[in-house]
Amino acid sequence: MGRTGAVLQMVASLLWMPQAWWIAQSVERMTQGGGFDAVLPLAACVLAAGVLRAVLDGMGAWQSQRIARQHLSGVRAQLSRSLARVSPMDRAQAPSGQAASAMAEQAEAVVPWRSRYQTAMFKARSVPFVIAVAVGWFSWLAALILLFAAPLIPLFMAIVGWRAKSASEEQMLEVGGMNGFLLDRLRGLSTLRALDAVDATALRLRERAESLRARTMRVLRIAFLSSAVLEFFSALGVAMVAVYVGFHLLGTLAFGAWGEKLSLAQALFVLMLAPAFFDPLRELSAVWHDKAAGEAALSTMADMQRDAMQIVGAGAQDSIARVPAPMGAVAVEIDALQVGVPGHPAAMSAWSERIAAGEHVALWAPSGAGKSVLLAQLAGLIVPERGSIRIDGETMNEESAQRLRARIAWMGQHSHVFAGSVLRNVGLGRSDVSAQDVRHAVDVAALSQALEHRAGLSLGEGGSGLSGGEAVRLALARLAVNRHAGLLLVDEPTAHLDPQTADQVIESLVQIAQGRTLIVATHDARLAQRMDRVIRLTTGSQEVAA
Repeated sequence: MGRTGAVLQMVASLLWMPQAWWIAQSVERMTQGGGFDAVLPLAACVLAAGVLRAVLDGMGAWQSQRIARQHLSGVRAQLSRSLARVSPMDRAQAPSGQAASAMAEQAEAVVPWRSRYQTAMFKARSVPFVIAVAVGWFSWLAALILLFAAPLIPLFMAIVGWRAKSASEEQMLEVGGMNGFLLDRLRGLSTLRALDAVDATALRLRERAESLRARTMRVLRIAFLSSAVLEFFSALGVAMVAVYVGFHLLGTLAFGAWGEKLSLAQALFVLMLAPAFFDPLRELSAVWHDKAAGEAALSTMADMQRDAMQIVGAGAQDSIARVPAPMGAVAVEIDALQVGVPGHPAAMSAWSERIAAGEHVALWAPSGAGKSVLLAQLAGLIVPERGSIRIDGETMNEESAQRLRARIAWMGQHSHVFAGSVLRNVGLGRSDVSAQDVRHAVDVAALSQALEHRAGLSLGEGGSGLSGGEAVRLALARLAVNRHAGLLLVDEPTAHLDPQTADQVIESLVQIAQGRTLIVATHDARLAQRMDRVIRLTTGSQEVAA
């Protein structure tokens, strides 16, 4: 919360007290026969105070909004950094649709919570007390009535608010889940059409939308109930003050005014301050739902960062200066490495190996033996439970992981393709990669012929517009354009490809790996034969074949 903005808005609210006093004085002077000249100075004071109130309130709202936006930017940056540190091997990570919804849509709920609710809470804690003191200066009974009605409002609002927070969290989860569901289905729309599952998907989407509608209406019902509670008790308090003031002026209730009867100006002053006493609480009620929505949004984003599998060096990633990585092949030393994901039983026993700089090695093992996990550990994408990995003699740890990863290029089984041109997908926005470098990489990956007649091709998210073989060659081009990568880690590059396309991919991969160290996990005997040696991995022992 911007303390300055809250103070400015609080002062603007308190300016109503002198305005109310001047108005009450004007009414009393007119009842005593005073003319226009008698009330003109007081009217000018009321006008000046009104202008000052508007200026202070506007400045306070702008300041609070600015601080809230800065806080939101910090929250989004923190979530973005946290998501960037999550290992791509973490299957429990939030779907991309849910993450996008949390950062773009749900995070916006933080702004009204910080700018409006917290400011309203600050005013609700200070303004009613000052007004009660001003009312009590003339009538202790009227102040007592206000102080009796005031605590009932936050009490019942808190009771309603507990349920509002729970309902808002459920709504936020439903929004994120629906966005993730919709994005995933849009990505696989061609597959759904091929399987004739579009109608079934539409029915599921309709069910999710109906569930979201029900949860949204539940939140709105609770918000209306909160407002009704406030209006009831505030109307009751104002009515009781009005009844007392009326009967006091008539002489029926002569007590409650410090031993003497209130004058007309004093009575009007007390009567006009009674609604103002409840205004901060009414404003708090109007933004009470913002608190539930803002806290639910922060809770959702915090849950996305909790218990995530992080890459090696995630904690020190922001503090390490980016320096150009040296070029050339690197040696890899693996010492008693436990291959496996933390928290899951390991499929292989502790593994040790040394791979010389510039050597090309194939990892050969049955499915499920841990080849992909091993490559991820070599890349620093999974923190090893036991053992160590050294790249060119330097141990990969929290301090060195980012620097060593700059010398590693990774090609997974399913490389993601972003919406945009092929050239942008190859360069990936690297500042040290020129258009000429990208064109050369495309040629080396044998992708230029496939794109000869589609030079301006814009790809869809997930690679729509590319065949399976073209998507693999696009991933190879990314390897080729990374000149600083002395270690290439490639996972099943020829899987699901026809023999002719697989041969082309093998030739391109061998050409790209010249002068670099290559470790490839494969089931393809033709690719394994092109390597310098094959390491056969089993679940119980380690075998090496030349």
